Amino acid sequence: MKPALLRVGRSLGVLLVVLTLTYAIFYLAPIDPALAMCGKPCSPEDLEAARGFMGFDKPWFVQLGSFLSAIVLGRTYGSGDVVLACAAPCLGYSFQLHQGVTTLIGQRFPVSFSVALGAVALQSVLGIASGAIAARRQGGLLDRIVTGVSVIAASAPAFVVGLLAVVVFALKLGWLPSGGYVPFHENPAQWAWHLVLPWATLAFLNGAIYARLVRSSMIEQLGLDYARTARAAGLTERTIDRYALRNLALPLLTLVALDIGALLGGTVITERIFGLAGLGALLLDATSTADLPVIVGTTFVGSLLIVLANLASDLSRPLLDRRLAAGGGRRARTAGEPAPDTP
Repeated sequence: MKPALLRVGRSLGVLLVVLTLTYAIFYLAPIDPALAMCGKPCSPEDLEAARGFMGFDKPWFVQLGSFLSAIVLGRTYGSGDVVLACAAPCLGYSFQLHQGVTTLIGQRFPVSFSVALGAVALQSVLGIASGAIAARRQGGLLDRIVTGVSVIAASAPAFVVGLLAVVVFALKLGWLPSGGYVPFHENPAQWAWHLVLPWATLAFLNGAIYARLVRSSMIEQLGLDYARTARAAGLTERTIDRYALRNLALPLLTLVALDIGALLGGTVITERIFGLAGLGALLLDATSTADLPVIVGTTFVGSLLIVLANLASDLSRPLLDRRLAAGGGRRARTAGEPAPDTP
């Protein structure tokens, strides 16, 4: 119980650090969100009044405290006859879009969730399968193909891969739509059809990491003593592969968790290329217009998703390795030592 609480405490500390840096950076930047609200012409008195109404007339650490308390208690903007209420959980209010940041994020989150769901599933399956096949055929044609494609995918910029996918499969061949989003509850088939290209693009880029990790680790595992002993005992190569993959469960779990958190937080380039109005596009638009409440709220949610995914990965590790549950998580595995489920 105590290690779990320590992990939760560290996660909260990471969130606080991210928020602190976000507020400090944008407070020191030469931008004033109140200018957009004040309009033109804007006298110094009107500009100061706009800052006070928006809460930007206080030091950045006071603004940070107000943001954190508003998540639980909500907050109000302005005073007197003109008061704008933001109910909890309040992540700020966009005076440019005239909507609460929580509402804006809630509208965009299903898009990012849809992209992340399919992309992580596809890149995990393709990456793990191709890495295992390459490890089994080390030095062969399939191994060279998987290695070469992995190097290209890991080096290719996301915008290049995305644009090529649109040009080839959408514009030239006409097999798939070039972008857009259809809500799942309206038409599940069209929902998936419009997301095939974003899923494939992200799976190609991120699946290379899985393939390279699985290939190198599988080659190492298949050369250990327990694998040789299993062969001598008459076990099939497929059974040995299954045991080797079990030993890779922990690093793969961490990698999948981080990818889920990052994709849920929004993929700026992919969403922009395929015309998806997700959290990444929301953050990019807010940055270009200096919409500080949206920037802070989106950054907070993105960081929260990554931290929660990493925390879930840490807390589930003992379920995959019983030695961690017994307090042996710090001990390094000796060469040739199998995982608990291996023969």
